[in-house]
Amino acid sequence: MGINSIFYRDNPVQSDNCSEKCLIYAELTVAQIVETMGHGEMDGSADGDSEDNIDWNTEDELEVENYPVSWCPGEASSFGGSSSSKLFNHFVGMGFSEKLVSKAIDENGEANTDLILESLLTYTALEDSPEAQQTETVVNDDCSSGYEENPFDDFSDDDSDSGREVIHNWERKMMLLEEMGYTSDEVSIALERCGVDASVAELADFICAAKYSKEADALLPEEKPQPVLSVNDFHQSKKRKLGGYNSWKQNLIKDKKPDEDEPIRLPNPMVGFGVPTYSSQQPNRRNLPESARAPPYFYYENVALTPKGVWDTISRFLYDVEPEFVDSKYFCAAARKRGYVHNLPIHSRFPLRPIPPLTISEAFPLTKRWWPTWDTRTKLNCLQTSIASAKLTERIRKALEDYEVEPPLKVQTDVLHECKKWNLVWVGRNKVAPLEPDEFEMLLGFPRNHTRGGGISRTDRFKSLGNSFQVDTVAYHLSVLKEIFPRGINVLSLFSGIGGAEVALHRLGIPLKNVVSVEISEVNRNIVRSWWKQTDQKGRLIDLADIQQLNTEKLEQLINAVGGGFDLVIGGSPCNNLAGSNRHHRDGLKGKESSLFYDYFRILDLVKCIMSR
Repeated sequence: MGINSIFYRDNPVQSDNCSEKCLIYAELTVAQIVETMGHGEMDGSADGDSEDNIDWNTEDELEVENYPVSWCPGEASSFGGSSSSKLFNHFVGMGFSEKLVSKAIDENGEANTDLILESLLTYTALEDSPEAQQTETVVNDDCSSGYEENPFDDFSDDDSDSGREVIHNWERKMMLLEEMGYTSDEVSIALERCGVDASVAELADFICAAKYSKEADALLPEEKPQPVLSVNDFHQSKKRKLGGYNSWKQNLIKDKKPDEDEPIRLPNPMVGFGVPTYSSQQPNRRNLPESARAPPYFYYENVALTPKGVWDTISRFLYDVEPEFVDSKYFCAAARKRGYVHNLPIHSRFPLRPIPPLTISEAFPLTKRWWPTWDTRTKLNCLQTSIASAKLTERIRKALEDYEVEPPLKVQTDVLHECKKWNLVWVGRNKVAPLEPDEFEMLLGFPRNHTRGGGISRTDRFKSLGNSFQVDTVAYHLSVLKEIFPRGINVLSLFSGIGGAEVALHRLGIPLKNVVSVEISEVNRNIVRSWWKQTDQKGRLIDLADIQQLNTEKLEQLINAVGGGFDLVIGGSPCNNLAGSNRHHRDGLKGKESSLFYDYFRILDLVKCIMSR
C-alpha cells in the first residue's frame, strides 16, 4: 500500500487540483511517508514483517477504497530508480511541481524530508496567494469532509521536539486552515482553545462548531472582510502569528477557566441511584422540584456521552430533574451508557428475573473454548446499529493463522482493538465473528425472535436493536410502578422503536391497559404490533407515525380515549446528533434528528396541562 492508497483510504476526497491534494497530504507526517517508502511500498513490493502489513480498516470504513486513482499532470510514471529519484518522484506524485521539488531538495538536501515538505508547503502558499497568481482562491465550505479522523492526521510532535518544531507546527496549521478558507482570527482562537497538538480536522471541527452554536460565551469574533495580502504582507503575518503563539503559551494557564473545555462529567461507577448488582450506599429518596411531582410519571432516555451542555438543557426543560446516569453493564454483558430523566420513585426497585448473564463467557459459553488468554474482555461494548464485515474477520484470521502459539504483541493489540470496536467473539481457532441479531436480542433483554420475520431484513434488525432500550435496565427503574398500578397502566410511548418500554412493563407483570405508541419507522411499528398479538395483550394498542402531529386537539382526543389520562409518558428521542461517532453532524439538540427532544417536552407539557384541567 503506497502513499496513493493511504490518501484514498483515509481521505475520501478526490480532486485533480494539486493544491487541494497538498492540503490533505500535509496531514501525513513525513515520518510515515518515509516509513512507507522504507518498506518498499512505493514500488509495490511486500517487504517488511507481516504484522506491519495488516490492513485493519473495515469494509464499512473504506467505502472509497476502490476509487480510481487520479494524480496531477506531471506525475512520474514509476517510483523505481535511485533514492534521489524516488524522493523527487514521490513529492511530484504528491502534487507539487517539478520546479518546486527541485528547489526544495537543492535548498534542504535529501536527508531531511521534514524540511523538504515544509518548504514545499510554504512555496505552494506563496504561489497561491492572490497577488502571486491574480486568481480567486477556491474555498472549501465543507468543514471537515476531507479530513476524516485517521491515524495520519495528527500533526502533534514528540515532547522532546524543540521549540522551533512546535513553532513550525503552529505555522503549518495556520497556513493550511487559512487555505481552507478560515480567517486568521478564527484559526488563532481555535489553536489557543484546542492546543497546538490538535489535528487539522479537530481544529476545523472546532471552528465550525463555534460558528454554529453561537452560545453565550461566543468563542469567535464576528467575521470581517479580510484584506488581500501581498507576499511581503504574508511574511509580516507569519511574525504576528508566532507572536500569537508565544502569547498563548504564556497565558494558557492564567486565562483558562475551570472545566472550560471538559466534556460532561459522568459518575464513576455509573450506577445512578443504585443498581442491584453493585453494592453501594443507595439513597432512599430524592427531592424533586414541585413542577415535576404532578402526574403523569415521565421517563426520558438518551446517550450519556453528549456534547457539553446537552444534559443541562434536557434537565432544565424537564422541570430541573437531575439525570440518572446508568451503564447497562451492571444488568447484562454489554455496556450501554445512558442518561435517564424521570420523576419515578427510587425506593423499592427490583430487577427482572431471571438475572441475565453478566459476562461474555456466561452469555456465550461455547466461545470459552476458543477465547485466547490475551483477550481479557469480560464485557462487550455498546451494541451498535452496524456490524463488522466478513472481509475484516477474514483479515484477522489470516493475521493469526501463521502463529502456532500467541501472536506478537503488535498483532494482539490490533486484533483486540477491532474485537472491542465491533464486539467480535471467538467462534473457532483464530476465528472471530460479529454477534447475530438473536444474540443482540438476548443481550438487550428482548424475547427471542422479537425482530425476526415479517419481511424485516437482517440490516433492519441490527438498526432497530442498536437504537433500542436495554430492557433490564429500564425495567429496574419502572419496577416501582407495579405497586402503584396493580390493575394496569395507560402509557404514551414516544419514539417507541421496537417497544422496549412495553416489553419491560410486560415482563414486570404490569398490565398494559392502553398504549399509544408513536414511531416513525414502519418496520418498528410492525415489530411492536406483532409482539402485541403474540403476547396476547388484553389492552388496546394505538400506533401513530408522526410525533409532530400530536397537537393539543389530538392529545385531548387520545386522553379521552384512554379514559382520563396517561399514567406514564416514556421515550428517548433520536441520538443521531448527540453520539460521538457522528463527527460531521454532532450538532447537539440543534441537530435535525436530536432536536426532536423538544417534541418530547412539548407533548409531555401539553399532557400535564390537559390532565390538570
